[in-house]
Amino acid sequence: MDTTELNNTRKELVKWIQSLTDLNLLQLLATLKLSTEGNKSDWWEELTEIDKSNILVGIKNYNLKETMSSEEFWENLRI
Repeated sequence: MDTTELNNTRKELVKWIQSLTDLNLLQLLATLKLSTEGNKSDWWEELTEIDKSNILVGIKNYNLKETMSSEEFWENLRI
């Protein structure tokens, strides 16, 4: 990517970020920004309480074998 393309991409991303209204997406982007700045804090501490809760529920479901395959997921989505 040359300098002109890089600058255009930056401008497009800034414009897009400024238009965002989804708080969860903005928090995700803020976390990503922190992770790329060499922030040495624990990534878990950077998550929202909702994200932490969702991850813990996913782990619990996995341990209880209450999961489905990708194939099952897509099949149920079609119904």
